[in-house]
Amino acid sequence: MHNSVFKALAYDACYTRTHLLDGAKLKATFFDLGLSGANVTVPHKEAAFQACDAVRGFAKTVGVVNTLINENGKLIGYNTDADGFMYAISEFNSIQNILIIGAGGTAKALAAKFKEENIDVTVLNRSEGRLPYFKELGCQTYSWENFELSKYDLVVNTTSAGLKDEEFPCPKELLVNIFDATSYVADAIYGKLTPFLSLAKEKNIIYKDGADMLLGQGVLANELFVNFAFPKESIKKAMSHSFEI
Repeated sequence: MHNSVFKALAYDACYTRTHLLDGAKLKATFFDLGLSGANVTVPHKEAAFQACDAVRGFAKTVGVVNTLINENGKLIGYNTDADGFMYAISEFNSIQNILIIGAGGTAKALAAKFKEENIDVTVLNRSEGRLPYFKELGCQTYSWENFELSKYDLVVNTTSAGLKDEEFPCPKELLVNIFDATSYVADAIYGKLTPFLSLAKEKNIIYKDGADMLLGQGVLANELFVNFAFPKESIKKAMSHSFEI
């Protein structure tokens, strides 16, 4: 994605990946590699927030960072996930009530953004441990054991379930009932038809994977990487081409 932009717009940069095993070593790894910017994915988005010298924009609201910039030797953190997801669901109509499955960094960012947009949010997680944040945010919260079904406009999977075949983000029988009460389904995972999305397809529910979210957040992150050297539409056009490769 990012290399497509750099190549198309003749920007002298290269985007690659590093497998970070210990989130506590994020800052040291970033500077040891001599990076000018980076994206951070699960499970290190909250560790990235803690590692930053300064956090700007929406990331300050949610305590979650997915984009890092080296600004004169200081590690600066941003969050582009939430705006990327809002871009992804913009084609869905009348989203007023959303169920988020999962309670990690992506769920925090999305829930806070949805609440900013005056959308009713319910969060369902395996256990109660991560739910206090969402309760303070004003969300309805449930674990698998005490879940009470309501009607939803959109159900979003923010967990990593689906990266492995045959895994659902919650018990299948619970998910079947949830899908009977929703209009749309979205998965943050991209590039594959997850069991979560396969079930939506079986039930003839309109769904989308995380590709549009990935594109939306990627464009915003790339703007930061190049320090706003190019118009957003130029970045989007070049980045969109990477999805066709």
